[in-house]
Amino acid sequence: MKSTLVNWSRNFIPFSLLILVLSSGCGKSGASGELVGLNANNFRSSSTPYGMVYIPAGNFVMGENDQDMVLGQAAQKREVSVSAFYMDETEISNSEYRQFVNWVRDSIAITDYLQDDKYFIKPKNPTDPKYIDWKKLGPNSVAIWGNLKTKNPNADKLRNMFYQGENVLFNKKEFDGRGWRYNFSIFDFKASIEGRNNKTKARSDYLLKDTVFIYPDTNVWVTDFAYAQNEPMVRDYFSHPAFNNYPVVGITWRQARAFSVWRTKRYEAYRVGRKLPERAPYRLPTEAEFEYAARGGIKGAMYPWGGPDMRNAKGCLMANFKSGSGNYTSDGAVYTAPVKSYLPNDYGLYNMAGNVAEWTASTYDEAAFNFIGDINPTFTYDAKSKDADALKRKVVRGGSWKDISYFLQNSTRTYAYQDEARSYIGFRCVSTYTNSIKGRK
Repeated sequence: MKSTLVNWSRNFIPFSLLILVLSSGCGKSGASGELVGLNANNFRSSSTPYGMVYIPAGNFVMGENDQDMVLGQAAQKREVSVSAFYMDETEISNSEYRQFVNWVRDSIAITDYLQDDKYFIKPKNPTDPKYIDWKKLGPNSVAIWGNLKTKNPNADKLRNMFYQGENVLFNKKEFDGRGWRYNFSIFDFKASIEGRNNKTKARSDYLLKDTVFIYPDTNVWVTDFAYAQNEPMVRDYFSHPAFNNYPVVGITWRQARAFSVWRTKRYEAYRVGRKLPERAPYRLPTEAEFEYAARGGIKGAMYPWGGPDMRNAKGCLMANFKSGSGNYTSDGAVYTAPVKSYLPNDYGLYNMAGNVAEWTASTYDEAAFNFIGDINPTFTYDAKSKDADALKRKVVRGGSWKDISYFLQNSTRTYAYQDEARSYIGFRCVSTYTNSIKGRK
């Protein structure tokens, strides 16, 4: 675990900090009693995460500094500063999200159905928790699913993971993913700081736990457009390989957060085994980070490509959106487009406007610009099921394939509820850059 100077609570000491205290008597040999620091030369800056681009620290004018044709912006403009971070160069694709779904599926198959010790790493102590040995599963988990058509005993054990009886269509063996859930815990730093003087609190009291159904809601293609013939999209969009590189949709805000937690844990398990540099957790971007990255370093840019025109010098549209009064085909796509469509902005980010709108980590409040800070600003609130609906609104940025050009402007902010899924909302992840200046060791 990475050590930190954050005061988690006055009633307990983080384990990593305790290690530092116990090892503080060990210094460099030959230091002659001089102050040399602990592990001063052992830090290695991590390389840019795969599929991400580096966004340098900087400042920009956030908010309503573009044309507000519908008087929809409640916030005033203000100058803010943003720390450096990494950001996915594209929206999360169906193929990438399916990797998460399959991981959960295989975990359930091993722990709940097979319950075979050969798939687990043997713990050093019998009381230690068991972890799945993913190396034994092979590519695409062939060790589990490769023998279902034979008389392998595993086939009977896994039968209930598929649709059965009258639910089977055309004698096809199809997974029933309705019950696939992902359980996780993350530490709530803000809550721990607020309760730091409460002697009755333990560290575990500040763990934010959630259980999320992880399969996308493919029905959004019909529920979002009641009088449209979108059934083929319901059937094929997430599962058919033709849509592998299209942005995943039908994902709630909570599902997007669960994906970022899983992605963090996946890399951490890989990193520890190979003694690689630490990396900040993956997470959803704040709305300030999203707007700053969308502008691509261009001051006052109306759109990610600069603007204000929606077409380039050759007359080609610069994004996937609703052109005119309803021409969805003029940009080359009726619905979504592949995640690397159109030209990237000056930071190398694709589709920061159009294609799919994107979830951010920020909670939506019309008056947020009046009380957020001017360095890494955001307003967040972890809404519970019993909270009012107004507290469950999350900021959505970027505009989508179904929106007019106004919603593609860098400064436009809208919202959706954290538990609702849409055919036009996806997401991408960010990871905080751990050095204040790129290249500093």
